[in-house]
Amino acid sequence: MNSHKIFKIVKILAVAGIILSIYLMYQQMTQSPYSPCNINSFINCNAVISGEVAKTFGIPTPLYGLVGYIAIFLAATFGKKKLLLGIASGGLAFCLWLAYVELFQLRVICPICIICQLIMISIVILAIRVNQKRDILSS
Repeated sequence: MNSHKIFKIVKILAVAGIILSIYLMYQQMTQSPYSPCNINSFINCNAVISGEVAKTFGIPTPLYGLVGYIAIFLAATFGKKKLLLGIASGGLAFCLWLAYVELFQLRVICPICIICQLIMISIVILAIRVNQKRDILSS
């Protein structure tokens, strides 16, 4: 797979992450009583968006995801391989911290968060692959 295709896939994944981040921000701001990802007390997004990880350093946590996915989209759009890898690596570290807090401190699973984490893992893998490429189109 060439760099152009990898960047295209990364952009698609980033758009999915942007949509999910906007959804989580909306849920956090409106505290809507209906949320399709609140299945029970263990599989529950509300426990995450209104709990300990609702804000990080005083900023809504989904906003970090939104900004990160936008930055990833822009890095892929402009073919910035190293920037893409750096942002994605930082995003993955943040996702892993959130997963730890969700599972071991809050003892909940947020389905939307898991999808975001899988997207970020995929982006990191693709960023590593594109950084290994030596083709001309991917400076």
